[in-house]
Amino acid sequence: MNTNNTLHNGTVKFYNTERAYGFITDNRTGKDFFVHVSGLIDPIKMKDEVTFELNKNEKGYVATNVRTINKHITININNI
Repeated sequence: MNTNNTLHNGTVKFYNTERAYGFITDNRTGKDFFVHVSGLIDPIKMKDEVTFELNKNEKGYVATNVRTINKHITININNI
């Protein structure tokens, strides 16, 4: 599995804000990956569509650099 700087698309299957962890299902493979609050760029909640990278630690692959899709839309008013 290629993990370095490869963006994956997925859906947040579960996320517990009190415990600061959850799982993201990769849209392509259907596999679930652990995510910790330290791997988040944006806040997430269940059913959010996200992009993420995978990194391997001693317990397996974890989602990092997790961003919600379409959350950051920039409009340049100079081009309107």
